[in-house]
Amino acid sequence: MKKLLTLFLLILAISANAQKQSTKDNWPSFRGQHAAGVADGQNLPDAWDGEKGTAIKWKVRIPGLAHSSPIVWEDKLFVTSAISSKDKATFKPGLYGAGDASDDKSVHQWKVFCLDKKSGKILWDKVAYEGVPLEKRHVKSTYASSSPATDGRYVVALFGSQGLYAFDMKGKLIWKKDLGRLDVGAYDLPEYEWGTASSPIIYKDLVIVQCDTSKEDFLMGINIKTGETVWKTERTEMPSWATPTIYPGKARTELITNAPNFIRGNDPETGKELWRLGESSNITAPTPIFSGELIVVASGRRPNAPVFVVRPGASGDITLPKGQSTSQHVAWTRQKTGSYMPTPLIYHGLLYVLKNEGIFSCFDLATGEEKYQSRIPHQGSGFSGSPVASDGKIYLPSEDGDIFVVKAGDKFELLGKNSIGQLLMATPAISGKMMFVRGEKDLFAIGR
Repeated sequence: MKKLLTLFLLILAISANAQKQSTKDNWPSFRGQHAAGVADGQNLPDAWDGEKGTAIKWKVRIPGLAHSSPIVWEDKLFVTSAISSKDKATFKPGLYGAGDASDDKSVHQWKVFCLDKKSGKILWDKVAYEGVPLEKRHVKSTYASSSPATDGRYVVALFGSQGLYAFDMKGKLIWKKDLGRLDVGAYDLPEYEWGTASSPIIYKDLVIVQCDTSKEDFLMGINIKTGETVWKTERTEMPSWATPTIYPGKARTELITNAPNFIRGNDPETGKELWRLGESSNITAPTPIFSGELIVVASGRRPNAPVFVVRPGASGDITLPKGQSTSQHVAWTRQKTGSYMPTPLIYHGLLYVLKNEGIFSCFDLATGEEKYQSRIPHQGSGFSGSPVASDGKIYLPSEDGDIFVVKAGDKFELLGKNSIGQLLMATPAISGKMMFVRGEKDLFAIGR
């Protein structure tokens, strides 16, 4: 009997350890759990080449155009795409100021793909919506720029005005929800419609979406099992492309959103606003992140382009008086420092900020002290994807298809540059000792 009991306990321990490792390897939403972008213990290769096949475990063609990032749950990987019926549909990468919309109004298919993480085999692909786009998109964007999210039970995909969709892990459509026409564009020129990019997140049994547009602005909590609206919080905002973040604080959990009028903390259970912080940029795209009891929210639109480091637990309006950079609830802030598109990264007590033009800065998260600022020697198109980190290295994906490897730490050291050979707008995912990189045409698995 003793031997049987020992064997039973051993099996339980092995099972628990396997489950822990499996959960650790999940990358369930945009830039992983809580958008942290960190996965240690991966032993990624130092060098790879997408065209030559060096250190490429597999490569799979994904039809259509999409800037959405891959997500991973256990042995399954998910991506979305918008497939145009127009020949040679494309987007325009690069650093430029034009705000033109794409003229591609042909019939599209909006799809969710499920792949085997280890082999790249497509297990299923499902059409969520088919028809003429109900919104316009920026010439640099796509009709599938929102990353999906999963909790291991459901896969949720937001396709802007085309709706919100929930599938089970086998590809069965569970529900769909019409969020209305989401007119998201230039704050000062409403006729310049740019399309949506904010991604859904999952909290307990809620799917939470942030919809800040040129007209209606709201946060919404939706029952993940049924698609029914649990709460909807209307607000007065300008268009935003940022993805919300759940901050699981000791005293309370806060839903953090980045938007032009106010950065806000809300109760994720009810949608009720808890606090707000003003004086951000007129255009906001980076996702809020956190470490310990410090929440970082950045935006890169000039003239202010701020980085705010906020302490949780606030109430009411915590906007800083003019000329003040700290307060009870704002640990520190820096102007003209924030990133326009890439989400910042917190790693080993340091905050890294990557600007579109390739300026890479490092700060002490606790104090705001600048450790360095350096320019990444890219080809010229800039950076839209966000940095990720693993095993003491930071990976910076450039639009030109080069991923720069920088040593983590308070001194800048460029370790290398590796190409996938395609335009690269999405943020990589890291899981199972592989980095998954979504290029313009193909999805790559990079590993030893």
